[in-house]
Amino acid sequence: MIRLGAGRLDRIAAVGAHCDDIAIGAGGTLLTLCRARPGLRVDALVLTGGGGEREQEETTALAAFCPGADLRLTVLKLPDGRIPARWEEAKAAVEELRLATDPDLLLAPRTDDAHQDHRGLAQLITTAFRDHLVLGYEIAKWDGDLGRPNAYQPLTPETAEDKVRLLQEHYPSQRHRPWYDRETFLGLARIRGIECHARYAEAFAATKLTLDLGR
Repeated sequence: MIRLGAGRLDRIAAVGAHCDDIAIGAGGTLLTLCRARPGLRVDALVLTGGGGEREQEETTALAAFCPGADLRLTVLKLPDGRIPARWEEAKAAVEELRLATDPDLLLAPRTDDAHQDHRGLAQLITTAFRDHLVLGYEIAKWDGDLGRPNAYQPLTPETAEDKVRLLQEHYPSQRHRPWYDRETFLGLARIRGIECHARYAEAFAATKLTLDLGR
């Protein structure tokens, strides 16, 4: 297993179609990064859920998932499940994020995610952030769209447990969902850990990488 770093990380960006997407897909990675790099700048954009309970959940959750970070979160009010129909507004939000930050790493949905909101956002990211390292996170769902990732972030057992605890603690509006439980989150992390010789891991799709091996 080859392990490549991303070089110096001073700022990252994370985007989600819905409140909790970022935490579910990359919460363990955020914990790992922020604990290792106090003061890391994190620009986060969520397209739906603004102005209500969901935004409040997201605000407290991402603060917990980004300990010690310079977190800057924007939650918009686009309608859930209708992002493709509100393409211009979503595109403008992504472009505004691009003007606000030049991240060393961007965490986003996968371009082949079966959910139309996730997929639409992912497609916008690839056009606005053309020269950036973009890692597409995965979210287990009814559609059965989990694929074969090609990038992994190992998680310590403590970090994996912290991720599950924070998901349960900060998103009470989601606890009624039959898939939203400890077994789902730790089970997927255990499988991805097996694939990268770790106990637990989060997995990502890196659609394009530019190597600089000569330095």
